[in-house]
Amino acid sequence: MTIEAKRTVTIPSQELPVSYTPDVVVVGGGPAGIAAALASSRNGARTLLVEQRGYLGGMATAALVPAFCPYTDGEKAVIRGIGLELLDRMKQEAGGDYRELNEDKIDWVPIDAEVLKRVYDEVVAESGTTLLFHTAVEQVLVEGETITGVVVNNKSGRSVIQAKLYIDATGDADLAALSGVPFHKGGVEGELQPGTMCYLVAGADRAKFQAFLEETGQSLQLEKTVVEAQERGDLPAGRKRISGIAWVTPYVAGFNFGHIFGVDGTKAEDLTRAAVEGRQLIARQMAFLHRYVPGFENAHLVHTGDQVGIRETRRIVGDYTLVVEDFLTMRTFEDDIARNSYFIDIHLAHAGSAMAIKHLPKGESHGVPYRCMLPVGKANLIVAGRAVSSDRPVQGSLRVMPNCFAMGQAAGTAAAMAASGGQGFREIEIKGLQERLTRQGAWLGVGERRQTAALAGSVIEFEEEC
Repeated sequence: MTIEAKRTVTIPSQELPVSYTPDVVVVGGGPAGIAAALASSRNGARTLLVEQRGYLGGMATAALVPAFCPYTDGEKAVIRGIGLELLDRMKQEAGGDYRELNEDKIDWVPIDAEVLKRVYDEVVAESGTTLLFHTAVEQVLVEGETITGVVVNNKSGRSVIQAKLYIDATGDADLAALSGVPFHKGGVEGELQPGTMCYLVAGADRAKFQAFLEETGQSLQLEKTVVEAQERGDLPAGRKRISGIAWVTPYVAGFNFGHIFGVDGTKAEDLTRAAVEGRQLIARQMAFLHRYVPGFENAHLVHTGDQVGIRETRRIVGDYTLVVEDFLTMRTFEDDIARNSYFIDIHLAHAGSAMAIKHLPKGESHGVPYRCMLPVGKANLIVAGRAVSSDRPVQGSLRVMPNCFAMGQAAGTAAAMAASGGQGFREIEIKGLQERLTRQGAWLGVGERRQTAALAGSVIEFEEEC
């Protein structure tokens, strides 16, 4: 069956009920959306959090990304506030076997997806946020620069949610795109980072696996063993290592392994193909683990992601675009609402290409300005998470979950301030926002000023990794 994109049907107009009238509606229940909802509610706004699935967590729970990327710059925590609070709570509520392995970690902390789902339910309820699962936004109602409502669809039918302020935490800038905000997607030739179908295995033996690593001198990414299997045709071409293995307990491990290429996460057809290809690839990887990797001979596949993990889709056009020169010069802005120290990490767009990587020096970070969350042409909409206004290299760094927590906390706090003052997002007082974020645990750096001029016009050289 082919897609008949040119055929259209006019549907009858429909009078819809107004189902909710909160001060702030947050669309998307991933890290940015959870932090935004908590911050908004804790700062006094009546807040509704809308999520399409029956649980919160985004890529951590829906796609089973096995570990949180680093919270630190190698010396100190850069992501604090709500993000660090939620990390600590997941660790405390996980079992003894989990804590024995992971309690003291703050970087690359394995994710116990089922514990995390419950923790998110609890903290959202404690904050007073109203939660609405199994609900998708299908239309945004706009008058000039103001969003007047969003049309949602769920088992109860179609209805309209009317809020004062709207937070787009969909990861794909769905709300912004539906309201007409311009955006970029991918590289100059339309290339996108690949997706990954992550998964969880049980019945593994961590001690035996660790002995294998010591015996062969390999890292956790099994670079020698993966290449050996690729040369024998037991694994497909592509990245010559495992992106990540995270041990939840000594016998349960999560995998971020391999890529699905050519996936646009804003297209249902691409996501469908990626889900099918991802499960087929995992079957091949399980055979590899059983045959090649001591400690996994008896491992059993217990869960694959509900969807393929997506690294990159839309990037909005905002009031400021954060660019690679800002990253490299570790620039601080007058309107910083977060700091980022995660490296530029652009996964290969096809099996024959390489990763593009760029690290900041240990102990260093750059600022994330409030303006990059403000979409042009909209007064009461803010975007938090990987879809903020940046160039493609910076998106390859900002996109990870700890950063999304920090941006979400800032967006939710700003929304509560705007709701209280009857303002739009551009009218709030930035110094007041920064003081409130800092008072509530966020870290915005020490205010050191750096210049970008030294890099203007120079060629940026990235490290490559196969």
